[in-house]
Amino acid sequence: MSAVVPFLLLILTGAFAAYHRLRLATWVAIAVAALVAGWLLGASTTATAVAAVLLALVSLPLLLAPVRKALITAPLLKFFRKVLPPLSQTERIALETGSVGFEGELFTGDPDWETLLSYPKPELTAEEQAFLDGPVEELCRMVDEWQINHVQADLPPELWDFIKKHRFFGMIIPKEYGGLGFSALAHHKVIQKLSTASSVVSSTVGVPNSLGPGELLMHYGTPEQKEYYLPRLAVGEEVPCFALTGPFAGSDATSIPDFGIVCKGEWNGAQVLGVRLTFDKRYITLAPVSTLIGLAFRMYDPDGLIGDRRDIGITLALMPRDTPGVDAGRRHFPLNSPFQNGPVRGKDVFIPLSQLIGGVDMAGMGWNMLNECLAVGRSITLPSTASGGVKFAAVVAGAYARIRKQFGLSIGRFEGVEEALSRIGGKAYAASALSQATAAAVDRGDVPSVPSAIAKYHCTEMGRQVAGDFMDIVGGKGIILGPRNIGGRAWQASPIAITVEGANIMTRSLLIFGQGAILCHPWVMKEMKAAQDPDEARGLVEFDRNLFGHIGFAISNAVRSFWFGITGSKIGKAPGDGYTRRYFRKLDRYSANLALMADVSMLMLGGKLKFKESLSGRLGDVLSHLYMTSAMLKRYHDEGAPEAEQPLLAWAFHDSVHKIETALSAALRNFPIRPVGWLMWALVFPLGRRAVAPGDRLSHRVASLLMNPGPARERLGQGVYLTPAPNNPGGRINSYLAKAIAAEPVERKFLKALKNSDIEALDFASQLEEGVREGWITEAEREQLQELRELTLDAISVDDFDTEELRSAGYRATREERETA
Repeated sequence: MSAVVPFLLLILTGAFAAYHRLRLATWVAIAVAALVAGWLLGASTTATAVAAVLLALVSLPLLLAPVRKALITAPLLKFFRKVLPPLSQTERIALETGSVGFEGELFTGDPDWETLLSYPKPELTAEEQAFLDGPVEELCRMVDEWQINHVQADLPPELWDFIKKHRFFGMIIPKEYGGLGFSALAHHKVIQKLSTASSVVSSTVGVPNSLGPGELLMHYGTPEQKEYYLPRLAVGEEVPCFALTGPFAGSDATSIPDFGIVCKGEWNGAQVLGVRLTFDKRYITLAPVSTLIGLAFRMYDPDGLIGDRRDIGITLALMPRDTPGVDAGRRHFPLNSPFQNGPVRGKDVFIPLSQLIGGVDMAGMGWNMLNECLAVGRSITLPSTASGGVKFAAVVAGAYARIRKQFGLSIGRFEGVEEALSRIGGKAYAASALSQATAAAVDRGDVPSVPSAIAKYHCTEMGRQVAGDFMDIVGGKGIILGPRNIGGRAWQASPIAITVEGANIMTRSLLIFGQGAILCHPWVMKEMKAAQDPDEARGLVEFDRNLFGHIGFAISNAVRSFWFGITGSKIGKAPGDGYTRRYFRKLDRYSANLALMADVSMLMLGGKLKFKESLSGRLGDVLSHLYMTSAMLKRYHDEGAPEAEQPLLAWAFHDSVHKIETALSAALRNFPIRPVGWLMWALVFPLGRRAVAPGDRLSHRVASLLMNPGPARERLGQGVYLTPAPNNPGGRINSYLAKAIAAEPVERKFLKALKNSDIEALDFASQLEEGVREGWITEAEREQLQELRELTLDAISVDDFDTEELRSAGYRATREERETA
């Protein structure tokens, strides 16, 4: 037995050093001390000597820098350069323009949770809150979604005027240019609330404040361009759109075939140097009503009029709608949602060089400019729209499920409906936290390339899933379109958000992990830069430092993964109160798993990893849910750790960690190199998978929370248009909840009396009168039941039409019918 002790000491001290990420020299010192102590306590002298020799053979070549560089680093650098996957222009620019926030901690295997919790709580200014309570609320009250969707196929003139007057198009434009100068958080809150009144209104407001001429001008415009255009954009004097996507360039935007040739031409009666453009764009929101078109194209200078480069690259320009040759105004019709969207085309359209965004100095820098603005815009509009929809669904579905009764019970009491309600509630909590966290990252100055992709993908996917569950719960109230409808349009239009601003399949399988594995990893980007350094000596030094940092990092995550796996993440330091400490420990485990899997995948597959989209998609799911759960815990602590919200947090958290383990399991079972997958399984799941989906008891608590007034339900509905106005059937249903609950004891007493007594009256009103006469109920209770019947009827009623009314919708009529009308 004493012969085994020295080797066991080496393993234990090595594991201890790896877990705590101690330096190699520190481990050697600890190991030597342990070997001496073991020998003094009776360990075999021969075994101790052999262990000491092994320790020296491993450590000395690594500790002696000249030997390490010559024998290990230099050959590995040569190999690394050979296998380093080539980056496309799109990928390279995406990596160069993004920044790394807390998502970088999630790739470390040991996230600094105190950093997350120390971020300031996202809060609106008094001015921003006043705007939400004032103009935003008023705009929501003005919305008649039936008229917008079914009659006019557009916003009515008074809504357009109101939006422009109150500078909704200028939320992100600084005050010195006439805008509102709002934070990203305020931008998020405005879009979130508007989306619950009308997705057409929210998209109309969202696009000019997202990717568009305004944001590009703020970052890159010349002083003259800013002075002229930003004030006009802020007040809606100019309605902008941005034309990027075309028939042959969707996700791969750098391959756009649209081109511009530098030449001389006429502009405002004078001969000037400019660009002659030919382009074909589609899916451009606001294009049919725009007055100012932002355009991405590839710029060429064959005659060397502005320099010595023929192919200048992707360039951005501003083009007035009335420029000769521009063809815009026709409309696409995306799934019956009539937000203004259509194609923009042009042939031989001449504009001067002064219309290039940023001027000639920024020619060829278009993709860099777009990528930065895409990351910011993608962080706000679609995540905010989706989070608004799921929050609305949570409170309205909860109220409806309590009010609507079948078989003498609220439908929310049936376990099948409870399951759907719990999914809605949990996803509403997750989407709300995720969308707010990403907006807060923008306000901190980040350019959140990876978080924006996570937020866009997961918020819109949760929106689609919640739309389906909501429709299942409300039934006919959802499928019968009309002014009383709730949910039908959201369900019908949900694929739009899935498709735009980066299709979700591409975002999941390529973008999230593809960017995250390089941009967020603490060592990979440094190694790549060192390998590409033209100075050989400096590159070798940097590569040596980063390579062995990376090796120690990988060993540490292997040890941490195994340790957390065999202890069930129950041991280790973690912040938070007693309730959330266990959650942070679980995330430590999955962070180590992600870092380990990323390293092994990149090492084993190299450049082929780019084409293993199923693997990268699953690892992207792990990163995404780590980020989402971090956002949930941050929200929970920012709100003062309210006990009432614990069921929502617990459901959303356990749903995410179950999906993390599902993704890890699928990645390991399908790893292309099977023996490596088996070995990794032993490290990641030494005792098998443990995380399970939220159970029935927890689902019951979440469903109950949605069906009962309380602080958690109220907080979940904050920022949603719930005013019980004539144009808001969902708001009216929500407002009925308290009265319906108050009437339930009387209702049960009355139904019991009906069941156990001889009833002569057949209609409800007569039954109430008879109940008063017979003493079953009092007059006050009769009035209460009558009110309950009326509000229930409003909650469940749907619309009906004659054929002519249905045909009156302007966009349904033929062109001849419209012209005749």
